Amino acid sequence: MNTILKNPLGGNLKDAQIKKIEGFVRGFKLSSLTYKRIMQLLHEEMNSGLSKTTNHMADIKMFPTFVRSLPDGTEKGKYLALDLGGTNFRVLMVELNGKDVDIQSKTYLIPQRIMLGTGTQLFDHIADCICKFVNTHDIMGEKLPLGFTFSFPCKQEGLATARLSKWTKGFRCEGVVGEDLCILLHEALKRKGNIDVEVVAIINDAVGTLMSTAHSDRNCEIGLILGTGCNACYMENLEHVGLWDGEIRNPKQVIVNTEWGAFGDNGCLDFIRTEYDRELDTFSINPGKQILEKMISGMYMGEIVRLVLERLTMEGLLFSGVDRECELFVRGRFYTKYVSEIESDHDEFFRNTKQALDELGLEGYSSEDCKIVKYVCTLISARAAFLSAAGLATLINKINKPNMTIAVDGSLYRFHPRFHNLMCLKMKELVRPGLKFQLQLSHDGSGKGAALVAAVATRLRDNKIIL
Repeated sequence: MNTILKNPLGGNLKDAQIKKIEGFVRGFKLSSLTYKRIMQLLHEEMNSGLSKTTNHMADIKMFPTFVRSLPDGTEKGKYLALDLGGTNFRVLMVELNGKDVDIQSKTYLIPQRIMLGTGTQLFDHIADCICKFVNTHDIMGEKLPLGFTFSFPCKQEGLATARLSKWTKGFRCEGVVGEDLCILLHEALKRKGNIDVEVVAIINDAVGTLMSTAHSDRNCEIGLILGTGCNACYMENLEHVGLWDGEIRNPKQVIVNTEWGAFGDNGCLDFIRTEYDRELDTFSINPGKQILEKMISGMYMGEIVRLVLERLTMEGLLFSGVDRECELFVRGRFYTKYVSEIESDHDEFFRNTKQALDELGLEGYSSEDCKIVKYVCTLISARAAFLSAAGLATLINKINKPNMTIAVDGSLYRFHPRFHNLMCLKMKELVRPGLKFQLQLSHDGSGKGAALVAAVATRLRDNKIIL
């Protein structure tokens, strides 16, 4: 067994029961050789995505973002930022003064009827939120540059021009795929009639995460999101970006948005997918898509755990005599936050585990049941951390710089008690000897980062320098 994953089963559990349980979860335990094979496949897929001749066939699209410069610490002024990446939407006012940053923000809910409605409804809702925010902060008369973090797969055609490739994370708004998002936003703001805003940059949350950390750490080369979704971006030399249509002049680099959540959509990861991964995929709103993301991100992790617990229960190995009407048997009801809470239990009292089981309507469970639940959570979250580590190791080896910082943001990384340490342990095993790295929590990358991209774009435009 992997030494990082010590088996906590034992106590009053019989050897035969442990053996049967192991039979149902062994697919989550992957060898180091397997992770190295995954890295090789990912490297090949990334190169395929970067090449003009093979990009149309590649699942990992490796979109150039047109962000070619990092902050240099001289950025000043007041900027608006929007952050749309899930069921919550934020509007921010960010004031920059060198290294000093002042942020005021407001979070607004996006109801499911809008997530599943039309593009017009979505962007009208966004414009309405912006209008409320601008009024509240008494900046209605000011024309402010705006950075827009839009955390869904997009094809960039310019820094302020991006077309949605596909919806993910539960969104299905009609009339948006293939459209210019900045135009849709400008049109919605025009319909409001009284907001003077210039969208100068559109980015995703991974780019914002990288930019936010690079504001204080010039070694930052990679941005990683581990939250509702999972994605990464990194700074690439232009000579390696076959998709680049612009001039190749200084700075000869561009941030590439990998969209690696789609890794495996072509079947290349089928050899590591479990029966639970396949069932989750079958009942998702996008079957066959975002295969890697479905093995890592917070949107799906809790459901994978639930499917395993449901199977163990049906096999008589867990929750003896459980009421089949309880919420354990309801799709989507075992939240990923439970996984983080359960893994925070460090004694035999299982306080967090019991609270989660109580919320699911389970009764009469034993300490042995709690032990099994925690073990399942441990295996599934560790696989997610190791897959994330394999992805980062692939990028670090590709960039091949002696010392790198990886900016990380997202609820899974922030709140899971072991994710950071598990990733670091596996990365040390997979990163080429001699290359040093550190993972750093990015502070408000999707908000501050969007404002920084807008600030850098404005500075370079004013100085007549290409971004």
